Amino acid sequence: MGRSGRVTLTDVAKASGVSRATVSFVLNDDPRQTISTATRERVMEAARDLGYVPHGIARALREGSSRIVVLNVDRGMEGNFSRSYVRGLDEELAEHDHILLVRHGHAIPEATQKVLDTIAPRAVLRLGEAYMRGHEPVEEDWESGFAFNAALQIGYLAERGHTRIAMALPDHDFPLTEARLGFAQEAARRLGLPPLERFVVPRPREAGAIAVRSFLAVHSDVTALAAFDDDIALRALTALRDLDLRVPEHVAVIGFDEIEYGALSTPALTTVHIDAEILGRIAARNALGIDAGGLAPVPGRIVVRGSV
Repeated sequence: MGRSGRVTLTDVAKASGVSRATVSFVLNDDPRQTISTATRERVMEAARDLGYVPHGIARALREGSSRIVVLNVDRGMEGNFSRSYVRGLDEELAEHDHILLVRHGHAIPEATQKVLDTIAPRAVLRLGEAYMRGHEPVEEDWESGFAFNAALQIGYLAERGHTRIAMALPDHDFPLTEARLGFAQEAARRLGLPPLERFVVPRPREAGAIAVRSFLAVHSDVTALAAFDDDIALRALTALRDLDLRVPEHVAVIGFDEIEYGALSTPALTTVHIDAEILGRIAARNALGIDAGGLAPVPGRIVVRGSV
């Protein structure tokens, strides 16, 4: 048995009393080799007895591509959505003898091409790519997709009587910023709310407090902040506390795409939790050309804490 615990060609060769090359010829059914029926049967019997599983990467390379799927995750997309999506994608690919390679950061075309040239991946995916290309949501997206989750955040504030809401945004562009803002604005329109105000909550801490104070001085009627993500929500909470404004009495704050630190803030952060594992599994099946029927996205949900 190989040191890794996986049965190898060498193990099969030893058990059947032939060379490793002969085992390879038999298991790959190489038409260029003449091997006796008795030898073939002996090798196949040894492989069955040992539970040998052909190495998917080597087999796929002979097919013209590796059994590797590459996922590019852009900066600023490291919340629960990303983690659960990667988990589903990885597990589904593994079930079909494929391997996931995750690349974090901006996907520079030249760097991506190097990956393509080096490992010949089965597919190259980018988290949230459809929305980065300006995908217009269909009604299904509003029922359980990205648009639904964005609307969930605004709807929760509206249910609690907030009509003047602002979107708190990061201090640099993320790939999904415009899509998120667009969905939130549409959600407000559907709810009969005025258009959402928008402002940036920058780093460091002092700059965040100045930005929040300046914004509220001009927009004193705003009673709730819907943050781009939990990181921005926590910046806003800190800024409001530094300004001696109580949350949620003076201003309510809701996050998006839950991270663990939200539960540790004061007050604890109300947020939108998104489980994207099924989306990852669907993406894996689509990449492999396998029917994804029967798999449906799981809608997000509100994690109710003390900030709203």
